Amino acid sequence: MGATDFMVTSTGKNAKEAFRNAVHRAEYDYGHRGYTGTIAEKDSYTMIPLPKDKDAEEYAEELIDECDSRINDKWGPAGCIDLGQAKFPKEHNEYLFFGIASC
Repeated sequence: MGATDFMVTSTGKNAKEAFRNAVHRAEYDYGHRGYTGTIAEKDSYTMIPLPKDKDAEEYAEELIDECDSRINDKWGPAGCIDLGQAKFPKEHNEYLFFGIASC
């Protein structure tokens, strides 16, 4: 089995809730069978700080392309970048989850 990269945004009161929301949404969209190549294959995440001069999606792509050890294991954690307050609902934050997943 191979691996493919993924990138998805999700909202929640905190990163844990946003991660759970993203996984549930991917399971709904792609099923529970495994090897979906999505965040549904992940059971954890690691917070990665966003450098001030970087765009979040571009930085995530750089980390994927560079095979950064924090996110370069198809069975390991996803990367997570805090994007700040969500537009809706305002009491939530938005997070970018990314990495590689089994497919």
